[in-house]
Amino acid sequence: MLPKALQNSPSFQDGKKQCSLPEAFAALTCESLGTHHLSPFMKPLGSNFTNGVNFAIAGSTATPGTTTFSLDVQVDQFIFFKERCNDTIQRGESAPVDERGFQNALYTMDIGHNDINGVLHLPYDEMIRKLPPVIAEIKKAIERLHKSGARKFWIHGTGALGCMPQKLAMPRDDDSDLDEHGCLSTINNVCKKFNTLLSEALDELRLTLKKSTIVFVDMFAIKYDLVANHKKYGIEKPLMTCCGHGGPPYNYDPKESCMTSDKYLCKLGEKFISWDGVHFTDAANGIVASKVLSGEYNIPRVKLASLMNTAKSDD
Repeated sequence: MLPKALQNSPSFQDGKKQCSLPEAFAALTCESLGTHHLSPFMKPLGSNFTNGVNFAIAGSTATPGTTTFSLDVQVDQFIFFKERCNDTIQRGESAPVDERGFQNALYTMDIGHNDINGVLHLPYDEMIRKLPPVIAEIKKAIERLHKSGARKFWIHGTGALGCMPQKLAMPRDDDSDLDEHGCLSTINNVCKKFNTLLSEALDELRLTLKKSTIVFVDMFAIKYDLVANHKKYGIEKPLMTCCGHGGPPYNYDPKESCMTSDKYLCKLGEKFISWDGVHFTDAANGIVASKVLSGEYNIPRVKLASLMNTAKSDD
């Protein structure tokens, strides 16, 4: 799973009930499943891999070459972990996960946002042309995991990045690109195109990876709804950070950290979507988690809990 909202990539959960969503709202998700968080793969001390492993790395990308621990590297780490477990069992020793555990596991991915962030300075047509290679890497990672025995996949699309205060606070000539809810249309259109391509790629994989369950979660629809219908959720300022600098309309200054003493901090009890311009608040993450768990935004419409105790064939 993912330790923070910015951390992207795959995780693996044993067939027992395990959390599988970004940790920013994973506490609520794990609580609903009655389980604990997963240990990071690279944590040197105190790790417990008996029920799953977290391979996420902060700021990672799906495409290789941009970051050290891109998606392909993280899949390599998973394969290495599985091989070490199998080697340990063959020596007659106990391993954190056995072969049946790997077969019954749920494999989750929440990645691609940083790839999109890396092309937002380009003209719109160029941004769109940069998306297929990102999707290809995600598709290839799923195929590699399937070849290694994975059969259940839970894949998140990207959110409404054009509604983030960090993006809205960037200098612009005018407000012509703002939609009816105050979000940047161009960036959100790129996000929606990314999700369309990802969903189509998963449709193709469902045809080729037999006897597998591959779930796409429309995170854009979930997160955009928070802005579009913010009053329904008791949120008064959907595009403003809770912790930042500058005050309304966005309270975001890229030159100033939320941690400085002169920060503008929202009052206790106020509901905000954005904590610091990038990450969601606990209140917003709670809403997102409940929608993710509902299954209403998933293709196919299955609930995460239904995948935690069912095994898939090894065919």
